[in-house]
Amino acid sequence: MDHTAVQAGAYLHHVAFESANPARLAGFYGAAMDMQVAQVSDREWCCEGPGRRMIVQLGEDKRLAYAGFACRNVGGLAAIRLRAKQENLEILPSPSAYLKPGDFAVRDPNGQLICFGLTQSEPRPFKGLQGPIQHLTFAAPDVQAFVDFYHGKLGFALTDRVRHDSGELATAFITSNHEHHTLACFKSDRTGVDHHSYEAGNWAYIRDWCDHFAANDIQLAWGPGRHGPGNNLFVFIVDPDGNWIEVSAELEVIYDRDVVDWPQHPRTLNKWGPAIMRS
Repeated sequence: MDHTAVQAGAYLHHVAFESANPARLAGFYGAAMDMQVAQVSDREWCCEGPGRRMIVQLGEDKRLAYAGFACRNVGGLAAIRLRAKQENLEILPSPSAYLKPGDFAVRDPNGQLICFGLTQSEPRPFKGLQGPIQHLTFAAPDVQAFVDFYHGKLGFALTDRVRHDSGELATAFITSNHEHHTLACFKSDRTGVDHHSYEAGNWAYIRDWCDHFAANDIQLAWGPGRHGPGNNLFVFIVDPDGNWIEVSAELEVIYDRDVVDWPQHPRTLNKWGPAIMRS
């Protein structure tokens, strides 16, 4: 099976969340995630920092409006579009202002809107804590449907699976580049976003982020810990709408290995301590 998304070098460039109080949520990300905040309209705010971008729109709390993936070049973008057409996916217009004309979007089986394109030029440098946006994790009742769509139809590479004793998928991790995962999905009785994650790079930067959270009177909701799949260090905080935010470090780099199957067990989620089990 062709890994079209991997060959395109696609990476998570930005996310857009809805909120019943977008001004409050944007302000939180400005302080908590060390971002510059700008009001675009009476319904939309943009938050930007070094390698991280988030859009907040007026709407329903904890609802993903869309996610934007940037491709390495025109050829990669064309290959993903062709793959989507060959798989008979509906090609939708992209709402993202961060991507150049020629971008497009598709909806996954759970209704999530995923955009692909090339990035607009970003001339101004950003100062702040290290932590580019890195992955997005969904919650859904059917993890296999997630794998069939992103791996089977768009050419993301499957890296790790977590299975219940029955063999049913509890979690799946997929990637569109060299990183262990750029998307993942946990089995859950709800449908939506489980969390989105920022990659700090190394353990020292996790420390700096935790000191930054403390300075802003934000307590950790989970961690520090270490995941099994991906082997990354992590801490979690929660925003005012209830969205989970992960700051991660030292995520596994994938070269050429087989898919690993993990048991659904607390130590799979956190080698160091308590786990938050989704199913």
